[in-house]
Amino acid sequence: MRDQKRIVLDANILLRAVFGVRVRSLLEAHEDSVSFYAPDICFADARKYIPSISEKRRIDPEPGIQVLEQLSRLIEVVDRTLYEEFEVSARERMISRDENDWPIVATSLLLKCPVWTEDRDFFGSGISTWTTETVDLYLRA
Repeated sequence: MRDQKRIVLDANILLRAVFGVRVRSLLEAHEDSVSFYAPDICFADARKYIPSISEKRRIDPEPGIQVLEQLSRLIEVVDRTLYEEFEVSARERMISRDENDWPIVATSLLLKCPVWTEDRDFFGSGISTWTTETVDLYLRA
């Protein structure tokens, strides 16, 4: 029996799942065959940005908050105590990029799996990355 695939989601992917259809449909389509993870900070970031994005779109933020809560049933939230041992290595990989993204890299290092992101700062960090455009290839392979 093969190990189940794993992938770490960036906060921007969580927000795309909240406000769009494609990411949420990919998560739902592969929930039985792929384990999805996101560091706790990504859920906190998404929660923080939902009101401002909703305001720009002139929509009520409450449904977005509810969708994010529903996503936590599909995506395992990884606590900082689990990934913090990889902080130094993760920060080194992101030093010339956005060092604030270190928890995503650290979670990827912890779980030995790629990152699903639209953020180009991860490219060249030595972490395998997938974008929404191509992630289906990884998820169904």
